[in-house]
Amino acid sequence: MRLFGTNGIREVVGERLTGPFVAQVAAAAAEVVPRGKPVAVGWDGRTSSPAFARIVSATFALAGHDVVELGLLPTPAVQYSVPQVGAGFGLIVTASHNPPEFNGIKCIGADGLEIPRALEEQIEVGVARGAAPAVPFDAIGSVTSDPSGGPRYIAAIRDRVDTAALRHRRFTVVLDCGNGASVPTSPALLRSLGCRVISLNAHVDGTFPGHLSEPTEANLKDLARAVPAFGADLGIAHDGDADRAVFVDARGRYLPGERLLTLMARDAVRREKGGIVVTPVSSSQSVEDAVRPFGGEVVYTKIGSPTVTREMSVRGAVFGGEENGGLIFPRLHLARDGAMSAAAFLELLAREELTAEAAVADLPAYALVKEKATCPMPIMDAVFEEVAGALARDAVRVVTLDGVKAYRDGGWVLLRRSGTEPLLRVFAEAREMATARRWADELLAEVRAAVGRRNPSTTPSA
Repeated sequence: MRLFGTNGIREVVGERLTGPFVAQVAAAAAEVVPRGKPVAVGWDGRTSSPAFARIVSATFALAGHDVVELGLLPTPAVQYSVPQVGAGFGLIVTASHNPPEFNGIKCIGADGLEIPRALEEQIEVGVARGAAPAVPFDAIGSVTSDPSGGPRYIAAIRDRVDTAALRHRRFTVVLDCGNGASVPTSPALLRSLGCRVISLNAHVDGTFPGHLSEPTEANLKDLARAVPAFGADLGIAHDGDADRAVFVDARGRYLPGERLLTLMARDAVRREKGGIVVTPVSSSQSVEDAVRPFGGEVVYTKIGSPTVTREMSVRGAVFGGEENGGLIFPRLHLARDGAMSAAAFLELLAREELTAEAAVADLPAYALVKEKATCPMPIMDAVFEEVAGALARDAVRVVTLDGVKAYRDGGWVLLRRSGTEPLLRVFAEAREMATARRWADELLAEVRAAVGRRNPSTTPSA
């Protein structure tokens, strides 16, 4: 049975995700990870995360591994710390942007990258057969704490941006931590870069009282109002584990993730005088259009940061990322990183003497619509095959790298299964918003109709 989705394991707490289940996953991982180097454990701010993390630490220790607990930190801070503390493996208890009832597990290799699928499969096999590694009393590992993960991570980001230019510009920013794992790091980072920081939802609370954890435009109404109200230059928001950052300009307008991906890809290629940008098939055509004049090349992958980062490593890419605000800067590490994204965007604005609005004004213009439809897991494959078949028949060109991406005259639509939730995800891009919206709505209607035919007792919903 497959346990890992596109970004680790994610399940509802108290249903599948229980103490015994977490212990079983940790035991299976402890069996396949060689002893000799410590295992780093970190967690986010969800209500169940500290308890699950301690189960993980205890399980690894009882299997003979030394454990270094990094504590509550953003996912990218843990990823950065794994090689820094000499760990041979890392494990993070987090469900990223999922709703509060979820939690999950991400596994990190000694290089700081999310582990490859082959290792995930070994862990899944161990879970299925009930792996239970154990050692005698005199071989049990130690469990120690390392409180330096946050300061180490902040210092590393600061070392990779032009702090003099940032401090000279003296930005005023409104930072929405979303009650998540960025609370210990992002406010301190931005202040160290000379920013005046006005914080929203800057206390850790796993119930996410400020707004839901995913930093969508609909969830960031307070941030959009606060930025112009305080006369700030920029608004910044993170998701629950802070591996993403999204932005609001000085007028309170949400800047779509694909715009920032395009902007930062162009900047990286221009500064490196060429190079490869890696991004999933869901990304906007604007990325290709923006980097090509500067000698850039785009390589597409399946959706999910593990796939993107490993392709970046193989290709020696100068930049990578996803259209959801998950940007990857190889000058720091190969991980989606919300705090590094914030620092790099502010650095670009300072270096080029631009406002956020002006920075994206000359980017290639496309409209990208992202939607989702609930689809129960037992019928997901059948619904997907039915709708995907219809898409392919009407397409100019079809790409099946991840789901079905059907190119049409003037744009494309993409249908894919979610790797973390019982959802089918819909993307549509065109030159005009009206066209992209119409294509997305038509595809959503087809999905909901197909769900309804197979599951008539349930009313399909977005």
